[in-house]
Amino acid sequence: MGLSLSRWLRGEPRPSLSSAFRPVAVPMSSRLEVLLSASAVPPGDSRSRWSSVHRSPHFLLSAGGDEATRLPAELSSDGVRAEKGAKDGLHVWEVTWTAELRGSHAVLGVSGHRCPLRGSGYAVLLGSDSQSWGWELRTNRLWHDGQSRGAYPEKRRRACGANEAQAARLAGSSPDEPDGPPLRVPERILLVLDADAGTLGFVVDGHFLGAAFDGLPRGAELFPAATPRP
Repeated sequence: MGLSLSRWLRGEPRPSLSSAFRPVAVPMSSRLEVLLSASAVPPGDSRSRWSSVHRSPHFLLSAGGDEATRLPAELSSDGVRAEKGAKDGLHVWEVTWTAELRGSHAVLGVSGHRCPLRGSGYAVLLGSDSQSWGWELRTNRLWHDGQSRGAYPEKRRRACGANEAQAARLAGSSPDEPDGPPLRVPERILLVLDADAGTLGFVVDGHFLGAAFDGLPRGAELFPAATPRP
């Protein structure tokens, strides 16, 4: 299986009690709980397709458009975004992305219309500009506007006061660095876009990890997007 996208198709996920993400989870809002328990979206729904236009030519789409597979390509960074995005409301997409096909710097998130989806060399595309926001799955780091925005979930960031934060910066590290090694992200991830509130978050193993980003532009169409790296 390559990189699969689907509008929320199942009932509310049962939280895994053994998940490493359980200690860093936050309570779900009632709106999100209702959405995850709502009626299923039928398979083949147009909101569950990757775009045949807005993708790197190194991505091959399945006949239904719900699965994208990156073809081998040297010294190339490649991305793909969904065919349809959202301007308002609360939305959940399920992304299934096997670890062996992610590459070394797989990033999942949302983008506007102008996010670059192909680049020379190896680079993080999603999160490289002001119109895209991404979570790098291997390192658990957030990217936006070409800069790392710290570790996610936020509860994994070092808990320290002002003096400790200043000492960390003087030592060449950051209080936003993760507290411990990155958590292994499983192949099934829920992407949660609240276009009304301007937030993006994720659900892993049935646990909501909180808002990864806030301040997303309201009224602008945002699309689920992904960029692997070999």
